Amino acid sequence: MSRGEVPVGAIIVDSRSGQILAQDGNRTEDLNDPTAHAEMLVIREACAAQGSPRLEQCDLYVTLEPCAMCATAISNARLRRVYFAAYDPKGGGVDHGPQIFRQPTCHHAPEVYGGMAEEEASTILKDFFKARR
Repeated sequence: MSRGEVPVGAIIVDSRSGQILAQDGNRTEDLNDPTAHAEMLVIREACAAQGSPRLEQCDLYVTLEPCAMCATAISNARLRRVYFAAYDPKGGGVDHGPQIFRQPTCHHAPEVYGGMAEEEASTILKDFFKARR
């Protein structure tokens, strides 16, 4: 929170080895880049580490339901599974909003598990926004 970024963090894990390939948090303010969401950053890093634009044997763990932009990138990267903590009724793109993985135009829909450690993640996010008001 001290960086002024929305406190969303993400990691990508190789499901075969259990190795963490990438981890980062939102950096939109730091990089002056509206696409620098945690998910986008770890997808880029994991693809570079694997030397491939596909992450078929990898799983994403993130503290907030991915937005539509991130959900589309997840689909394009062919991630195997997505685990997220807090639901995002306002900006989510998986279980809320456009529900990207349920669209007929979606190229790949990963397995999705939402609500893991939801209360803790929601508290962190709510406290962040409460402090900014």
